[in-house]
Amino acid sequence: MKLIDFGVREDEKKYIQEWSKTNDIEVKIVTDLLTPETVKMAQGYDGIVAYQQLPYDEKIFDTMNEFGIHILSLRNVGVDNVPFEALKRNKIRLTNVPSYSPEAIAEYSVAGLMALLRNFKHMIRKVDQHDFRWAPDIGRELNQLTVGVAGTGRIGRAAIKIYQGFGAKVIAYDKFHNPEIEKQGLYVDDLDTLLKESDVVTLHIPSLGKGHTVINKDTIAEMKDNAIVVNSARGDLINTEELYDAVANGKLYGAVLDVYENEVGVFNTDLSDQEFSDKLLERVIKSNRIILTPHIAFYTTKAVKNMATVSLNSMVSELENGSSENEINLDK
Repeated sequence: MKLIDFGVREDEKKYIQEWSKTNDIEVKIVTDLLTPETVKMAQGYDGIVAYQQLPYDEKIFDTMNEFGIHILSLRNVGVDNVPFEALKRNKIRLTNVPSYSPEAIAEYSVAGLMALLRNFKHMIRKVDQHDFRWAPDIGRELNQLTVGVAGTGRIGRAAIKIYQGFGAKVIAYDKFHNPEIEKQGLYVDDLDTLLKESDVVTLHIPSLGKGHTVINKDTIAEMKDNAIVVNSARGDLINTEELYDAVANGKLYGAVLDVYENEVGVFNTDLSDQEFSDKLLERVIKSNRIILTPHIAFYTTKAVKNMATVSLNSMVSELENGSSENEINLDK
């Protein structure tokens, strides 16, 4: 069995190499993304593993079919950049890593919120300028707030436990009720109720599709004054410009954003020596009331190891058994 792994970052290499040695399976590591040109390197291999934020071109799968490769295993959760019809046309199966570390993302969300509540961003900027005054950066306490958790999957449930540990009141919404959360009586009837009753709204739901946002000027108008938005899920859940305006005019206290609707080509890229053309993102960065990070909520040693190894294990299962527990239903 021979596998080829595309788009591999430096921090992933050691885990892939360790897995290869432990399982006595050859894995070729490729740092390039999977494109119609680079897929040609996969000829002679049994399966392709990959991770990238850019869309997967349909031509990739035509070439895979020509090479007799019928499995693509992703090292990440999201599959919205994969053209399912092209997969089905070429009889290619798809797997992902549905959960590499829910705790990593949940912990990030809480850490970001705590930093915002205690005005870390502005205070650090002041200290850097040798301004050591306290005022006006008085903090708020999490134990005094109602946190609305949108989405009670693995990440949402992990977040709920942490927020409860801080003494916050937690309410939740999800189309599909989790028995554990149901038993605690945390669910509200709908998302509108969650938005209206929460001091903090933290998003742990998938993308709703192009043009469909959870946080926009209309929903913000229904939220509490001085509410906070935390998003470590998907950038397109928020209309960032309307969120920024609400923070700037004082309707919202602030926001913690680890994702951004136009992040592809920006996040995980060094643009320090280039002219920065995204004026909206520039305003977000300059705001003392918005904490922005470049999609790093997942980025821990545990998560990176799981992304590397679970994807390879799924590939082996597909090749040896014809299926795996992480196979995606392409007809949904």
